[in-house]
Amino acid sequence: MADIKRKTLALSSGKQLKLYGSSIAISKSLEIGEGYAPNIFSFTEDSTGGDAPGKVTNPHGLNRDDLMDLADFNIQLWMNLKASIRKHGIDSPKVFNHEAIR
Repeated sequence: MADIKRKTLALSSGKQLKLYGSSIAISKSLEIGEGYAPNIFSFTEDSTGGDAPGKVTNPHGLNRDDLMDLADFNIQLWMNLKASIRKHGIDSPKVFNHEAIR
C-alpha cells in the first residue's frame, strides 16, 4: 500500500515521488495532483515548542457530518478512478470524467 513520509509518496512498486506538500488529491474529473494547501481541516503544531499537542484548524467550521460527507465524496472519487482504470486502462483519455473537465 502507498504511504507518504517526509514529503515522499512511496508506492508498493518501489517507486517514490517527491511532493511539495504532504498530501495528494483527486478532482471530480478524476485527475490526481498534490493537495498542497491544508486550508479546510488540518493540524497546526504548537509554535512555542512546548508540550502542547497543537491544535485543529477548521476555518469553515465544518462539523462531524460535514467531514464525513467530504470523506465519502473523496472515497467515491477514488473508487470511480479505480473502476475507470479497470474499464479503460491507464493510457486511454476515457479514464477521466470529461464532463467534470468542461
